[in-house]
Amino acid sequence: MKVLWKNIFLGLSLALIVIWMAVFAYPEKKLHLIACGVGQGDAILAVYGTTQILIDGGATNKVIDCLGRHMPFWDRKIEVVLLSHPQLDHFGGLSEVFKRFQVERFVATSLDSSSQAYQALISMVGGSGVQVINPTTGMVIRSGLLYLDIVWPLSDFLTAAGGVSGGKVLGAFTSKKDPNNFSVVANLRLGEFDAFLTGDIGPQVIGEIIQTGKTRDVEYIKVPHHGSKNGLTKELLDATTPEVAVISVGKNSFGHPHKEILDLLNEYGIQVKRTDEDGDVEVISDGKSWWIE
Repeated sequence: MKVLWKNIFLGLSLALIVIWMAVFAYPEKKLHLIACGVGQGDAILAVYGTTQILIDGGATNKVIDCLGRHMPFWDRKIEVVLLSHPQLDHFGGLSEVFKRFQVERFVATSLDSSSQAYQALISMVGGSGVQVINPTTGMVIRSGLLYLDIVWPLSDFLTAAGGVSGGKVLGAFTSKKDPNNFSVVANLRLGEFDAFLTGDIGPQVIGEIIQTGKTRDVEYIKVPHHGSKNGLTKELLDATTPEVAVISVGKNSFGHPHKEILDLLNEYGIQVKRTDEDGDVEVISDGKSWWIE
């Protein structure tokens, strides 16, 4: 009898511990926007309550560590994964994400890549039953109270290159154009807080992006292309007027972030945060005000 009561007591104690952990790990009703410290690559996680949106997955599986740090341990679902464009430093960690988490929607253009790793990712997505969305300018993707307003690419830009506009396919076309300029550009918003997510776009298309009329004043900008001098421009800063700029970058041989970009941000009086110096960069917003954790 003593053994029975001991087992019952242990069982109840374990149950209470699990309940306690779940309660205290339950996320608050604020947006946590985390630029993950994944080295030379991009991975941005948006968490609001039990809703998660992941933009890119870095070059390696380091993104899994970031998800572990910022998602509740019991939450194994990611509502939206958005891939800006099929280059390794943006999709490299996504295969492991699909292995470990249930993903509801995968947002990516139909631009293909000859990379075997990307072909493996396409196969994995195709076999997972996840909903595929090919984004174009003007599309709005909602998950709970979070909205992704798609700013780029224009459907005309895609079709001119032989791509699929507004479809549900992956790897449908190749292009001799710079794949960076096919990057999905989106405005992530909660209430009055806006974050402009830029992939690796360059000056060649920034003018066209501004001409779409879909840019707006934002609080947060993800600096294009890891701070490359072939990314951010004065015109884009004028069109978005950000207060904080986040550079997702790691040790590299390209000189990222370039001094010209850092000087430009300083000229505009914009606060700069870097994942190579700060690790995970977490910005929190209640939909009105925002602050850096």
